[in-house]
Amino acid sequence: MRKSKVSDHTLNTAGRRTFIKTLGSVIATGALGSTAPYVFARQKTRLRILGTHVTLQEQLRQQAMQDIGIDLVFEPRGSAAVLQKASVSPSSFDLYEQWSNSIRPLWASGSIQAIEKKRLTYWDEINPLSKTGKISPDAKIGAGDAPNKILNIQADGTLGSNPTELISFLPYVHNVDSFGYNTFFIPKGIPYETESWGWLLQPQHRGKVAIVNDPTIGLFDLALAAQAQNLVRFDDIGNLSKADLDNLFKVLIDFKQQKHFSGFWNSVPESVDFMRTQRVSIESMFSPAVATLNGQGLPVTFAAPKEGYRGWHGAMCLSSATEGKQKDAAYDYMNWWLSGWPGAFIARQGYYISNPQRSRKLLSTNEWDYWYEGKEAQQNLVGTDGKISVLKGEVRTGGSYTKRFSNVAVWNTAMPTYDYSLQKWYEFISS
Repeated sequence: MRKSKVSDHTLNTAGRRTFIKTLGSVIATGALGSTAPYVFARQKTRLRILGTHVTLQEQLRQQAMQDIGIDLVFEPRGSAAVLQKASVSPSSFDLYEQWSNSIRPLWASGSIQAIEKKRLTYWDEINPLSKTGKISPDAKIGAGDAPNKILNIQADGTLGSNPTELISFLPYVHNVDSFGYNTFFIPKGIPYETESWGWLLQPQHRGKVAIVNDPTIGLFDLALAAQAQNLVRFDDIGNLSKADLDNLFKVLIDFKQQKHFSGFWNSVPESVDFMRTQRVSIESMFSPAVATLNGQGLPVTFAAPKEGYRGWHGAMCLSSATEGKQKDAAYDYMNWWLSGWPGAFIARQGYYISNPQRSRKLLSTNEWDYWYEGKEAQQNLVGTDGKISVLKGEVRTGGSYTKRFSNVAVWNTAMPTYDYSLQKWYEFISS
């Protein structure tokens, strides 16, 4: 499937068919959160980007077109839908933006091609988190696929941590995730001390809990919650066996049949709506959703669980079908993302960029101190929507960039039991 020798690797055809068939079943249950792409004139080079609402935002599209002079077509979808489409139709996009847990399935399916480090303008500025999995020497690396484990393309075509000149994805946006809760209904906890993943499965929240509908993300939220409640035990939460999955989903299906879960959201806007309408009081959340709700005056806290965060790393990758001027434009866009402005923009919704020092000069001292250093806000701060998302005197939950990424319990991961986990997730959602 691949044209270059280094990109050629063994793929079990039956396994690939199983993966596509099973993932298609998951999508059929409601994981598709599609949004029609933007359409406009094609006089300039046209670059099609498939991804999620997290980074495919109109302000970013407009700024990129202005700065690098190409036409951008954004196609944001729910995360499971994005992965399904990219896996089966690489000719439908030029660049893919999601999270690093999608890299193994995409590489196995032949949907993405190698990225040349020498064409990345700011590669040397990218910090150790992306390249070694640790933000500082004494940080916990976390279970599962830290980004460095799947970043470099090895001589035999596999993915690994040994540095090479070819990489599977551009490391850019990243963050730690947990859950959000409405302090009007749930008393505010103490970061790293009383806040716990186990809250998601506490009986008193029955009927007011939502989980992200993604088998490589929601699964870990619930695995962390079940383990915190001593309902299951895992030897390695980042590498669950079939027996582990059987035990976990037996517990989860029982909770679902007791109507513990109010819903399973497919996109950030949907998670905002769940909390805004009081359909839920606690749910899996991403940072932009919390910022949006805070901007609307809702007292939603983003937890810093004592068990540690679920870490994720943004992955921008090239379709295996992208070539010629579209490929050149794709490199321009990747380089633009690390050029400063995008990193400053994304910081205002609580996300980090892989070379933060370049964005620092575009943030006020107050913004940098709050978002990156974990210091008290000296004045109100606005989010990417222009509304106040941080009030004067607030301190970011979980603290500084370094502290948060020193407390990763597990990374979003496509495990060796990935196909089986998809089947179990489908059974759970359908039960």
